[in-house]
This record gives sequence, structure tokens and C-alpha cells, in this order.
Amino acid sequence: MLETDLARRVVGLVCGVDEAGRGPWAGPVSAGAVILSADDIPEGIDDSKALTAARRDGLAVEIKARAIAWGVGLASPEEIEDLNILQATGLAMRRAIEAMSVPPKAALVDGNYRFKLPCEVETAVGGDGLSLSIAAASILAKTARDQIMIEMDAEYPGYGFASHKGYNAPIHQAALKAMGPCAIHRRSWAPIRALLGT
Repeated sequence: MLETDLARRVVGLVCGVDEAGRGPWAGPVSAGAVILSADDIPEGIDDSKALTAARRDGLAVEIKARAIAWGVGLASPEEIEDLNILQATGLAMRRAIEAMSVPPKAALVDGNYRFKLPCEVETAVGGDGLSLSIAAASILAKTARDQIMIEMDAEYPGYGFASHKGYNAPIHQAALKAMGPCAIHRRSWAPIRALLGT
């Protein structure tokens, strides 16, 4: 595993880090951070996008119960607007690592951007398919964000958040045109501005 090599080099624990929700038009961006136990890895961990919602939910419970440490961090729609999505993603990742019960010596981050995190950082393009700890982090990030969007569907009915989780979808476009944006929309995003004619 990539994290095993990195752990040997830094002489310490390594967490995998991944995000969910950079692309949607609404809701927070979330990040997960996970230090897996080499002796107790839940079976079936994979990139969250390759799993069904039910499998992700089940694995999230197992990961939280069996990992050495885990954390989830969020950056709000307001923080996304204030910082930009890249910097807000880094903020969510920092919060995920800071939420862990055991601090890692290094983080293995999916992608090629070296975020400033509270530990050493190594990046891995396509990491959620190469590293079990990154894949585990992607599962925690995705399940946490999906749950928030389901709750937002009840708070802001009519947009269909429970089904599309804030991403582009016909029902979402139609609701935006009919009702305008709600409090969790990323109003500065070009597709929303274009739909609203602003």
C-alpha cells in the first residue's frame, strides 16, 4: 500500500485523506481522514464512487469502528464562497485531520494538490483507487455529505437535494428557475448565475 511506504519513510502513522462535494451547486464540501489498522481492514473498501449507497453506509460504520483513528471535516457554502472551492477543500481536510483522536505523522491525499495540512503531505493522483486509506476516507466524506444533503432536503423542500445531493440535475435546474437559490446554494458559481441570469 502507498501508505505503508510513506509510514516507513516518516516513521509514524499515515492517514488517507479525500474529499466529497467539490462539484455540486449546493451544500458543503466534506473531507474524510482515516488511519487504517493493517491488521483489521474492513473487507470491500473501494473508491466511494464505485460503491452503492447502502454499501458505503455499511462500510462507514465498519471503518469508524475498526480504524486506528478517523475524522470528518466540513467547509460550509459560505466558506466556499469566501475562500473559493480549492481553499475550502483544504479547510475541510484540515478539520478532518484535527478531528482525529490520534494525530498522523503524514497524510496521503488524493489528487495532485499539496494542501497545507497539520502534518506532512504526500499526494497521489487516482489515490482512491490505489490506497485503501484514501478510499476509506472517501467513503466517510461521501456518506457524511450525503446525510447532510438528505437533511437539507427536508429543510429546503422542492430542490430534490435527497436525490441529487446538490449536483446538476433537471429537477435541480427547474427548482432554481422556479424558486431561486436557497441558503445552501453556491450563488457565485457560473451555472447558478447563468440559470438566474445574474
